[in-house]
Amino acid sequence: MLTRREFLKRAGAVTAGATIASVSGINIKPVQAQVSKIKLQVKEGRQVPSVCPYCSVGCGMIITESEGKIINIEGNPDSPLNLGSLCPKGAAAFQLVENDNRPKEVLYRAPHSTSWETKPLDWAMDRIAEKVKEDRDNSFIEKQDGKLVNVNPALASLGGSTLENEWNYIHAKLMRGLGVVNVENHARI
Repeated sequence: MLTRREFLKRAGAVTAGATIASVSGINIKPVQAQVSKIKLQVKEGRQVPSVCPYCSVGCGMIITESEGKIINIEGNPDSPLNLGSLCPKGAAAFQLVENDNRPKEVLYRAPHSTSWETKPLDWAMDRIAEKVKEDRDNSFIEKQDGKLVNVNPALASLGGSTLENEWNYIHAKLMRGLGVVNVENHARI
């Protein structure tokens, strides 16, 4: 078993070796060129460049599709941001598309019910809008101690690491427009 101390010793040795190799004039370009050509999974199909949907770094991906179905997603070695590598979330992006455990329909459980019902997406969107409006109408505070505050302390927003900058911007505008004070976004990998 590799201990933390042993890992740090080995990582330090590798870093020192790479630094010495680059300073001493050893040409490592052929090795880098060979590594960038290696693909972990070789799949036949049309390859399309794309961008990772998670954080706002914008790592490049290559999506391989065949007969209209995505069959592989991997890092794009031509991307100047990630040079073909992906973080754990980006490396697992294939599961965003192909995952047997992913819900593909809206499930609704009425209050005090013990069973789930399948509902259409339009119904669910309307229901969410109705509930947000109802909550805002019941909890909105326009003035407090004679001062204009325009807040709704009953609503909160929790974002995730799949939200990019543009969505975070418009989402924050929406939440502030509703008077939401508690807006949080975790973007941890």
